[in-house]
Amino acid sequence: MWLPNSPDLNPIDYKIWGKIQQQVYHTVHTKVLDENALIQRLIDVWSGEEQSVVDDATEQWRRRLHACLRATAGHF
Repeated sequence: MWLPNSPDLNPIDYKIWGKIQQQVYHTVHTKVLDENALIQRLIDVWSGEEQSVVDDATEQWRRRLHACLRATAGHF
């Protein structure tokens, strides 16, 4: 896989998206019926996210990036 597309180097893919996805679909009060409802739910969940989640993802990204460099872009 080309490194710029690697989910290992994308904080949204490996840390944040799963959490957001769980929150979007966990709400049992209202179902996501269409694209607009999904977009609004994503905006609501993202805007309620703690800054610490983003900070943690960024810190993990730095460690992953350094591991990638140590592996000279190989598997790590």
